[in-house]
Amino acid sequence: MLREGIIESRHQAQAVVCDDRGRVLSTAGNPESAFFVRSALKPFQALAVTTTGVSERYKLSDRDLAIICASHRGTTEQVRQVFNILWRCDVDPTVLQCSTPLGGCSPLQNNCSGKHAGMLAVCQHQNWSLETYLRRSHPVQQLILSKIAELSRMPAAEFISARDDCGAPTYFMQLDQMASLYARLSSGTSLAMERIVRAMTHHPALVGGQGHFDTELMQLSQGELVSKTGAEGVQCIGRISEGMGLAIKITDGAKRAKYATAIHLLKQLGWITPEIAETLSEDYITLSDYKRLDVVGELSML
Repeated sequence: MLREGIIESRHQAQAVVCDDRGRVLSTAGNPESAFFVRSALKPFQALAVTTTGVSERYKLSDRDLAIICASHRGTTEQVRQVFNILWRCDVDPTVLQCSTPLGGCSPLQNNCSGKHAGMLAVCQHQNWSLETYLRRSHPVQQLILSKIAELSRMPAAEFISARDDCGAPTYFMQLDQMASLYARLSSGTSLAMERIVRAMTHHPALVGGQGHFDTELMQLSQGELVSKTGAEGVQCIGRISEGMGLAIKITDGAKRAKYATAIHLLKQLGWITPEIAETLSEDYITLSDYKRLDVVGELSML
């Protein structure tokens, strides 16, 4: 970061682009470095909803799927959408095991409540326990793991898991595995994943909210990119219908650095126009009248 042109702090970034066959196309840093995928996993956790008949039974809309994939801000619109899922599958909101955010009054306001509501809808549909849905051994978590393992083309038993901040399992994955997942998500070869992509890109305001990077990028790219952030410096983006995925990790977890890196690399890749890059830069690179972010480095094509 620069303060009036003088370096004040530095962040280290790694990034990789893969295709839907898992091939590394370009990289900055080590594509086999492993990190927790965090909330960038949500579109794949949503596969438990789109592949089991849950959507059809409870008549869940694309708006419902978008909030299931969201890291939302707890706005009235977003909270109502989460409540709609629980209402349709006849699950009381008190069953949610995500925490009530600071200053909030309900777990419905938790930024992961949509993901939890989706898991509970699957449990209700399958007659699985609602009280223990966050345990790694629970059938809904095993179902999600099986979907991720199938897409990653590796045995489920090889995945290392840990609790995310909301209590649900997240997984320790190589950066190229994250990029490959987003390449497959955006490839258009799976109806279940295509519906998730459509939900996110048609309702980006539910996925994040006003001033949220994912929301702004999907709105500006007009359906060409699907984007999902994760905590601790993770950012994943898929180029729709072209089967390519980009995964970014900022080593120190800085949010401001991952957005600046994403804009820089998306422009380099030609995934966004210079006009879109400039619009995003106004919000995520120029931080104030006195400080801004300057990204140095490029992806190396393989």
